[in-house]
Amino acid sequence: MNNSRLIIFGVIGLVIAIFTLVLVNSTFLTIDAGFRGVLFQPFGKGIDKEKTYAPGFHVLAPWNSMYIYDVREQQLEESMTVLSSNGLNIQLDLTVRINPSFDKIGHLHEQFGENYMNTLVKPEVRSAVRTIIGRYKPEELYSTKRDEVQGLIQTDLEKILATNFIDLRAVLIRDIELPDKVRRAIEEKIEAEQKALKYEYILAQERKEKERILIEASAKAEANQILTQSLNDKILTEKGIEATLQLANSPNTKVIVVGGGDKGLPLILGDK
Repeated sequence: MNNSRLIIFGVIGLVIAIFTLVLVNSTFLTIDAGFRGVLFQPFGKGIDKEKTYAPGFHVLAPWNSMYIYDVREQQLEESMTVLSSNGLNIQLDLTVRINPSFDKIGHLHEQFGENYMNTLVKPEVRSAVRTIIGRYKPEELYSTKRDEVQGLIQTDLEKILATNFIDLRAVLIRDIELPDKVRRAIEEKIEAEQKALKYEYILAQERKEKERILIEASAKAEANQILTQSLNDKILTEKGIEATLQLANSPNTKVIVVGGGDKGLPLILGDK
């Protein structure tokens, strides 16, 4: 009985000792805000891809490891030389803002590791930029198509990165530089086009003014024609009588002779 008790106490003591040793040697870990953890279990299932460890205090077994990922928005700035559709070199400065998908850190760690910015994001950014820029001419990139190009790069990158556990926040084209000769030629062309548009506007205004004058003259001619056709001897006589009556009432009128003139209208003679 004593031997059995000793054995039992010995086993219990050994278990307690092992537990104490494990507890003492356990890793105490704090994950800060803006970070997430991925657990690696060498004696278990390896990387725990389904669970992401949130900010806070964690206790790990000494044989396990925790990989900490910054999941805050990160900024990648790229300067690259790419070819336009006609084979000219275009210098492009680009900013890409991304962050890892919060709940997919385990998958990201397994496929690309902690250096995912260089192994995944940069190559995909460069590939998308080369593909999109290669569809456009330099003058389009320099003037009218810049926003369109930026939108296409963002759409293309968004799809690719999403399948690889990265959330794309924004793509910004900071600057596009063309060879000096090409840039000067484009600026001269744009200036000539602006002048042509200005002259076209002036000509259009002149044409409108000409049309206005013609319409006004036509309206006056038509009015005079209508007035001429409407006048006859009776109307003229009536108008003459009205004028004579007005003159008769004038303080300067001295003598009125009735029945004078070719048309039998009254004649008015003054004191002179």
